[in-house]
Amino acid sequence: MKGGGGGAGKETATGSFLRFLLLLLLPLTALYFYTLHLLLASAAAASSNCPPDSTTARVSTTNRTATASSSAAAASTATTLQHVVFGIAASARYWDKRKEYIKVWWRPRGAMRGYVWLDRAVPDSNLSTSATGLPSIKISSDTSAFPYTHRRGHRSAIRISRIVSETFRLGLPNARWFVMGDDDTVFFPDNLLSVLNKFDHRQPYYIGSLSESHLQNIYFSYGMAYGGGGFAISRPLAEALARIQDGCIRRYPALYGSDDRIQACMAELGVPLTKHPGFHQYDVYGDLLGLLAAHPVAPIVTLHHLDVVAPLFPDSPSHPAAVRRLFAGPVKLDPAGIMQQSICYDGANRWTVSVAWGFAVLVSRGVTSPREMEMPARTFLNWYRRADYTAYAFNTRPLARTPCHKPAVYYLSPDARGGGETTVTRYQRWRPANETRPPCRWNITDPDARLDRIVVLKKPDPGIWDRSPRRNCCRVMSSPKGARKTMTIDVGVCREGEFSQVV
Repeated sequence: MKGGGGGAGKETATGSFLRFLLLLLLPLTALYFYTLHLLLASAAAASSNCPPDSTTARVSTTNRTATASSSAAAASTATTLQHVVFGIAASARYWDKRKEYIKVWWRPRGAMRGYVWLDRAVPDSNLSTSATGLPSIKISSDTSAFPYTHRRGHRSAIRISRIVSETFRLGLPNARWFVMGDDDTVFFPDNLLSVLNKFDHRQPYYIGSLSESHLQNIYFSYGMAYGGGGFAISRPLAEALARIQDGCIRRYPALYGSDDRIQACMAELGVPLTKHPGFHQYDVYGDLLGLLAAHPVAPIVTLHHLDVVAPLFPDSPSHPAAVRRLFAGPVKLDPAGIMQQSICYDGANRWTVSVAWGFAVLVSRGVTSPREMEMPARTFLNWYRRADYTAYAFNTRPLARTPCHKPAVYYLSPDARGGGETTVTRYQRWRPANETRPPCRWNITDPDARLDRIVVLKKPDPGIWDRSPRRNCCRVMSSPKGARKTMTIDVGVCREGEFSQVV
């Protein structure tokens, strides 16, 4: 019994010693591996922070620099007419008449690029563009397979809606913008470029404007560019439209025209209309004087529906001849300034003077504020003849609130000229046949009785649209005196502290 007890005591002492060693080694081992782990982690982190191989670094930097440089170069290169491709919707039925409008603004011999898209061949189809002074003629593809169910419309709307896509598929190089209009749309090419250069052609843009008729916009859309007024589509958007348009057209057989079909496809692509007030549909009848004499402070880009309104200049032998007068004189001298309004006062005679440069000058008795003068006067009628003045999509005013306010109108004479740094345009009093001036008891001389001619001096200002929008100022330099029935006006950038001060 005692021997067994002694053996157990010795074993217990040995076990205690081993347990002591084990307890001592375990923390040391854990500390060792923990320290080793920290050292390895630090080494890995240091190696990840090391600069890359010099060759790799140079390639990566070169690629980034090249990409940035090419993007910057593309962005900094101004859009020219060689970057714009026009697609003009036309019909053989009206071609002989409406091609005269195109001849006015189109620049032949390669200065501009574009096509007229017709429904069938015409005699001009086989002539060279240098001989006709017109764009090349294309015949639109057959669209008879597309459904069209609108009861009052015409299925030619499908053909016209595909013009941008058909023009894009021609694959013209370096095309940044695709611009569409009708055969009776008049473009101001330099002003169009001023607008397009405000936008990045590498992004999807759909640029145009609305109808002047509130009812038209309600019936169709306030988010639609009216094709007669013209619109511009950037190349990426034209490419996207070409991919989906045929399927899109089939989904909207009940729409009326080409404009709403294009807008429906734009809605599917998620691209809204970018509105610009220089595109003019002119869904009106009558005389455009009130609209053009109070043009928005923006470059005029298009005119449309000129056949259904009075000629721009009442003494012109035809509608196209009136447009030619604009382009032969003011558009050639200072395209950026055409139709731009300036308002001033002849204090000696107590007259209000409104200059629509290159078009007309209105002079009326009394003092009318700039706030009222910049509103279009109702010399025109709504597209819906039963509608009154509340059916416009903008503010308007009567031409004269009282008989005494009736303005004398002076239209551009054909003899505009440039000389040195200053342009000279002349405006002649227009008196319609059998016109009678309304009686007025004001003790203010009627301009119709004392003023026959107005001379306007203006320095060309091609950079006007590179600055923030602001009306030009005008100054009455000389008033009519005695037998001299001429007024001289200076128009230009407002000087420091200058404004249209009501006298």
